[in-house]
Amino acid sequence: MEKRLYRSRDHRVAGGVAGGIATYLNIDPVFVRLGFVIFSLFNGLGVLLYLALWLLVPNADSVYVDSRSQVRENVDEMRSAAEDVINRVRSAFSA
Repeated sequence: MEKRLYRSRDHRVAGGVAGGIATYLNIDPVFVRLGFVIFSLFNGLGVLLYLALWLLVPNADSVYVDSRSQVRENVDEMRSAAEDVINRVRSAFSA
């Protein structure tokens, strides 16, 4: 069976990228998240890498086979996550 990289649904903080990489490498997701934070300190490289992987790597339970549909699904998920964060920030400051 071929081992593939997927974004995790179980070990998800934002997009599941770190959890998916950790599952793929069979390590703790905290180490991968720490790696993204360290790379983010170098001109934001970790943030760009995380966003690119969130966009390109499919979810573990994705039903799409072609890459265009997969990217559209990932963009919709990113938009939904951004809207959720915006709504939480608004509610925190309006209270």
